[in-house]
Amino acid sequence: MDRSAGEFPDYGLTPEGRRIAVRGHWYEYPGMDGGRGEIWCYSDRMSYFPGDRVTLFVSSTASSFDLDILRDGGLELPVASFNGIPCGWQETPDQCSVEGCGWQPSFQFTVEDGWISGAYRLTLTARGRDGPIQSHHLIIVCPTPGPRPGRILQVAATGTWTAYNTWGGSNAYQGITGETRDQYATSVSTQRPWCRGFIVLPEDAPRVPLDVETPPATAPRYPHMEWAYATGHSKKYASAGWASYDGHFFRWAERAGYGIDLISQHELQFRPDLIADYDCAVFVGHDEYWTWEMRDTVDAFVDRGGFAARFAGNFMWQTRLEDEGRRQVCYKYRARAEDPAWLDGDRTRTTDSWELPAIGRPGAQTFGLNATRGLYAGWGGCAPRGVRGFPVYRPEHWAFAGTGIYYGDVLGGESHIFGYEVDGLDYIIRNGLPEPTGEGSPPEGLEILALGLSSQVEESDDIALEDQFLADEDGRYIADVLHGAPSDENLQKVKRGAGMIVSFRRGRGEVFHAGSTEWVAGLERRDEMVEKVTRNVLDRGLGGMR
Repeated sequence: MDRSAGEFPDYGLTPEGRRIAVRGHWYEYPGMDGGRGEIWCYSDRMSYFPGDRVTLFVSSTASSFDLDILRDGGLELPVASFNGIPCGWQETPDQCSVEGCGWQPSFQFTVEDGWISGAYRLTLTARGRDGPIQSHHLIIVCPTPGPRPGRILQVAATGTWTAYNTWGGSNAYQGITGETRDQYATSVSTQRPWCRGFIVLPEDAPRVPLDVETPPATAPRYPHMEWAYATGHSKKYASAGWASYDGHFFRWAERAGYGIDLISQHELQFRPDLIADYDCAVFVGHDEYWTWEMRDTVDAFVDRGGFAARFAGNFMWQTRLEDEGRRQVCYKYRARAEDPAWLDGDRTRTTDSWELPAIGRPGAQTFGLNATRGLYAGWGGCAPRGVRGFPVYRPEHWAFAGTGIYYGDVLGGESHIFGYEVDGLDYIIRNGLPEPTGEGSPPEGLEILALGLSSQVEESDDIALEDQFLADEDGRYIADVLHGAPSDENLQKVKRGAGMIVSFRRGRGEVFHAGSTEWVAGLERRDEMVEKVTRNVLDRGLGGMR
């Protein structure tokens, strides 16, 4: 529900506290809760199959803990409980975000044959000084191989979870690496706990897009970061994770009557055969980090006749997986100065933007859109009063059947599905309809169904630069990637973006892409029209089967 103009939520922070919440580098680390006590957990892998053994690594100020496991789907289904498991405090290396925690195993359990595919939430409870202390972990149970007619395969955006995880001090955005301990990490480990807010969140946790009517000449505010700082959650809780994105879609799909299974992105690389068992694969939320091999798997799936439905935004970075998938590498802005693939290797595998000419594999070739022509909308100083849904240009398309939507209507405006990061293409308007110009290598026959405006920069003559969180840093980086230099002239070429809904056929298959991280907000908020479009897409992907 919208607030009246200027009524930003008050989380009890002082002005200095609000500044730290946005500008500061704060993160979860062992010992942060002091004498109250704490418990942390990670597992040896992200995903398992029935019959696999799960190894947990636990560090706690308590001497024992209880473990409850439930399947987090359309219904919460408890599957196992264990009591009185011994544990203790384990020392953690300073660079655990990069190297992994290196803790000794604490407990093992078996994924039973009756545990159907999905996300399984682990709750660890121990005794602290003032009462119970808890932590949460999540594992994915993959489907057993074999044909799955009539079922959807959701691919959790675990590459993005890994990149945003703040536990231990470093991720792909901020960090305690480098000589002065102020650099983001160019590689991050999966062998550490997930940060607070990635697995569970209260219902009132703010999303990134603003639900506030910002009055003129007002410095940008970031309620999600203020709430996180005030409540002890990760600064990046609203940017990635099961609780903010993937879980909303999975639960909605089951409640809507669909059969749906779940894998991590790691399976796309290490078990590419699994996706071939399905007619329809779904990608949702904030889905920013991919390897070359993952794209190979999806491209082959579509070419063979599969249907890829992407309700997600920010298709941006190439990554590499090392150490059997336990380490994710992405040099990002420093790739052309530091990445071995650029300096003395195969430059096509450079962990930079997919749009870098040397990589030679634009993002649109897989999903029709890319991040460099989209990005920010509805937060900070990037279109904070802009469109909240997708303005529709081609209402006759099959995706909108039964919605009653008209040309120029806004899809999902009430539930705010447009933002906070969106994907787009370079386009022109001809006879009132957007068409791709061909820049960025969009697939032949791609149709732009809906289009809203976004921005690569925070731009206002009324707002001081020190009050801007994003400013023009990303815009200049994109200008460098696409045009060879981060100059003012090149910034003018890239700073205006768009978020789109597109569809196209390739090979024997088809792709539908609603290029916004926030599509799941429409499902969470039960937006009838967004739900109908989602059903249309899934039903087409399943060939009419339910």
